[in-house]
Amino acid sequence: MATRRLGVGETLGALNAALGPGSPVWIKETRTRHLRSRDFLAPHRALQARFDDGQVPEHLLHALACLQGPGVAPVLRCAPTPAGLSLQLQRPAVFERVLSAVAAYATPALPALPGQRVLLHCPALRSSPCALRLSQLRTVLVADHLARALRAHGVCVRLVPAVQDPHMLTFLQQLRVDWPAASERASSHTLRSHALEEVTSAHDGRTLSPGILGRLCLKELVEEQGRTAGYDSNLANCLVTEDLLSVLAELQEALWHWPEDSHPGLAGSPDTGTDSCLVVHVVSCEEEFQQQKLDLLWRKLVDKAPLRQKHLICGPVKVAGAPGPLMTAPEYYKFRHAQVCKASALKHGGDLAQDPAWTEIFGVLSVATIKFEMLSTAPQSQGEWLLLFNNILPFPDLLSQTAMLDCTAPGLHITARTEMMCKFLVQLSMDFSSYYNRVHILGEPRPHRFGQMFVRLQLLRAVREVLHTGLAMLGLPPLSHI
Repeated sequence: MATRRLGVGETLGALNAALGPGSPVWIKETRTRHLRSRDFLAPHRALQARFDDGQVPEHLLHALACLQGPGVAPVLRCAPTPAGLSLQLQRPAVFERVLSAVAAYATPALPALPGQRVLLHCPALRSSPCALRLSQLRTVLVADHLARALRAHGVCVRLVPAVQDPHMLTFLQQLRVDWPAASERASSHTLRSHALEEVTSAHDGRTLSPGILGRLCLKELVEEQGRTAGYDSNLANCLVTEDLLSVLAELQEALWHWPEDSHPGLAGSPDTGTDSCLVVHVVSCEEEFQQQKLDLLWRKLVDKAPLRQKHLICGPVKVAGAPGPLMTAPEYYKFRHAQVCKASALKHGGDLAQDPAWTEIFGVLSVATIKFEMLSTAPQSQGEWLLLFNNILPFPDLLSQTAMLDCTAPGLHITARTEMMCKFLVQLSMDFSSYYNRVHILGEPRPHRFGQMFVRLQLLRAVREVLHTGLAMLGLPPLSHI
């Protein structure tokens, strides 16, 4: 019988449960100076709120020192300190358990709900690359990363719109964004009929411009949703156009007809219903108002429109060192690519950009630079236990957190922790760089060091497995391909 993998969440849960009912008090340490003497801490102030004078009864201290359970890391000692209750794990035992089952730590900690479906809608992909603003580029990268994270968690994901512009498809391939393509639009005939029934009295017989069907009142629907829903109070009416209906037709088609390989029992079955699917519109802050119109129009014109529609809003983008404030996405890529080529020329000499062997490398580095800039901000910190305790052991929980979408929260908007993976990878790179510079991994070939060398090589293997899984969540290739 396989031993269950150790987990930070399971260990914290067991530690808090051992102290009896009440709010959680234990925290996981991350700083190097604290990890020299402890791995978890129950701060003195938190203990004071739970026990008289903050003194933990002796029988509870004994229970903590002997703590066991599924996924719980073995405890070495637990003792009171001026900072609070300090606990250190049996580090050699934890190393052995983790490094003997590396693959288990590169998968999400929590299983997905069976049959869970998410439709990700990124309106920015209906434009051409040359018209794609940087804020829209961010929505594309966020949607792509979110799709990868959800799929890694076992969620069935459908991406909309299917891209028709061949230039956009080429640009997405350049960015290593995996997005579906389409050769023709979905039919909007049925929606058009419904729309004409609603707007016939709205234009008062006046001649309308080509492509415009009329004006539709949304005020009643906004009031019906309630102020807490988050819709803009200025959404009184909507100008119904052929383009809007075409967008709705594609969304409706995607919602009702899932691909054959999408999920067992769901493919092509309209009876699966719309209530079981979460629709997430990933839009820039400039597009939010228009997307709210589309959301309400969908509810107005389609009886079985999805009840769960959430809007993931991406803020504006500021590019450090950019030659101008109004760069398009392709210009931004060229700008970062030129910087990568220049930096490589300074380091290695010569014009490497003309060398075919370096072309793919520069492309990957440029995309990596863009994705990290768009999806994260850089943090900082440092050591072998530090690598395992701060990076490998918590990674399954991180994978689960990146795929969490709180669709039960009230209101129109939803948040996604797409920055977590970038922050994690930056921190992992910094920790590993510090470790690599300080530790002779192979060392001298002396017999008494072979065991230590083997452990370090296993640790490197674990770091590589976690790193490659994290990069895959961003659509970036393994390091061996660079």
